[in-house]
Amino acid sequence: MVTELTPLWISLKTAGLATIATFILGITAAYWMLGTQSPWKLVIESIFIAPLILPPTVVGFLLLLLFGKNGPVGKLTAELGFTIVFTWYAAVVTATVVSFPLMYKTALGAFEQVDRHLLQVAQTLGASKRYIFWRVLLPLSIPGIVAGTTLAFARSLGEFGATLMLAGNIPGQTQTIPMAIYFATEAGAMQEAWLWVSIILSLSLSGIVAANMWQNHYETRVQGRHSPVIASSPSAHPSIGAVTVSQQEPGQSLPFCYPEQRKNAPGIEVKLQKQLAQFTLDVAFTAQGETVGLLGASGSGKTMTLRCLAGVETPTQGRIILNGRTLFDSQRNINVPSHERKVGLVLQNYALFPHLTVAENIAFGLRHLPAHRRSIRVRQQLLLVNLEKMGDRYPHQLSGGQQQRVALARALAPEPDILLLDEPFSALDTHLRHELEKQLLKTLASYQGFTLFVSHNLEEAYRLCQKLLVLNQGKLVATGDKQAVFDHPNTLTIAQLTGCKNYSPIQPIDRHTVWALDWQCTLQTMAPVSSSQTHIGVRAHQIRFLDSFDQEHSPINTFPGWVVWTSETPHRMTVYLKLGKPPLNEDDYHLQAEVFKEKWEILRQRPQPWPVCLEPRRLMLLHPG
Repeated sequence: MVTELTPLWISLKTAGLATIATFILGITAAYWMLGTQSPWKLVIESIFIAPLILPPTVVGFLLLLLFGKNGPVGKLTAELGFTIVFTWYAAVVTATVVSFPLMYKTALGAFEQVDRHLLQVAQTLGASKRYIFWRVLLPLSIPGIVAGTTLAFARSLGEFGATLMLAGNIPGQTQTIPMAIYFATEAGAMQEAWLWVSIILSLSLSGIVAANMWQNHYETRVQGRHSPVIASSPSAHPSIGAVTVSQQEPGQSLPFCYPEQRKNAPGIEVKLQKQLAQFTLDVAFTAQGETVGLLGASGSGKTMTLRCLAGVETPTQGRIILNGRTLFDSQRNINVPSHERKVGLVLQNYALFPHLTVAENIAFGLRHLPAHRRSIRVRQQLLLVNLEKMGDRYPHQLSGGQQQRVALARALAPEPDILLLDEPFSALDTHLRHELEKQLLKTLASYQGFTLFVSHNLEEAYRLCQKLLVLNQGKLVATGDKQAVFDHPNTLTIAQLTGCKNYSPIQPIDRHTVWALDWQCTLQTMAPVSSSQTHIGVRAHQIRFLDSFDQEHSPINTFPGWVVWTSETPHRMTVYLKLGKPPLNEDDYHLQAEVFKEKWEILRQRPQPWPVCLEPRRLMLLHPG
């Protein structure tokens, strides 16, 4: 007996149409849920996934109430002259409903796996939400979406209970493979049942295997999993969406492509507040076209300040004015979207788009330019960061330092009015950090905008910046020229944040004399002591070791000192000292001094105690806080 194959065609037709509908509806619902802040979010999601946990007969019963002749949709279709119940359309509806939760949850999970930093950086590069969805979010979610689509198809193909209630079992019209299996088994036609079981297993499993193979290929090609870093051929990607990266002739110079030069130094005025979990961020400063360092401990509000300037976070209140243009003003209800602010952003993890090549990453913010100018600008940026031969590589094929340079080139390519650098060297080793600092200094020398450099490393900020802002628990505690902030910290908190390791509470004796309680010594000060000053400090590298100790002729503030213990770096020694008398144990010390190893080799030969001088001009009188 020849088996009628109509259940196969009906199943493929209904499952195919249901998968298309589920694909569109599932991705749309997942994207909406990703960004919604609705208080009904949990209720809505419960409704979305209900068909996944309800018995199929219950789902079929509810659909029958909706599409039946007395249901709201059934009455509407009756007026239009057709019905859905007990037609193949009903099989499509039930297959769509039961497979939708799989597509929705898988798509939502895939969207949530995409690094939020990628989407935020895309905003600062001038991309709208729609463009970010199509160019960043969706491509990076493809493996998950392919898996969801495959599962949805398999679920649609195997739907039985709800379909039986809404579409019935009409041979040649609504009888799908699962129904053919059931009724063949009921009739004792086991050979026919086994045939249909084999077909549905083959279809479902082959789809899953194909999806897994494609995912492995995608992850290897784009994300570099299980693949070595290889040198790309210059002709591998000769054209990147109208961005040509390898057309320069030997000796040919690239035309300078920044026609919109800023004749006046740009200025920024910031006054913002934002309520955070632990404190209220309250920042106010003004600056011109220069590099300003934002210094502070982890969790002090540095990155949040940057995010507010970039427009990826909204302050509670305040204003941000850049080059006379208001970007944010809570009183006037102005909040320019991030993609319209002309802000360049470089994050700690660089946030390069992994599915785009180096050239495509740099060109991401240049969509507004004609193809020829875009190509020139990309090549110029590659030359600027010494990566002219790597335009066709993917981020995973680059070292950490190369990725950092690409991120900088991408941020500068659209000529932003402000460049925001969020600890861009934190993930690099010491040698590479210093190399890239030099690269950044060269790059910023030709950048005419305002740069805000976030760091918790004083020396790094000092080398790169002209001015410093010191942030503590959301409050700016110091602003000004970097040397002035370093030499005159004024408060204990600022001294600590700027690297001072030696400080002690004091008891004033007279206008220029104090008793250092922790150091157990009397100190003469150059600056007069005020009643509001509670501590004294001295930086480790400013402690002097004299050649000999003469109580009558030694400089003031000279004391006998014993070495308690030492620690070393490649170039310096940190010496822990006890003043006045020998130490009792390794924890019994007063001061930390830093000396170069050449000096240490001389010092270590001397008998102890050593004459230790705390020069009055080096002592810092500090207020509390």
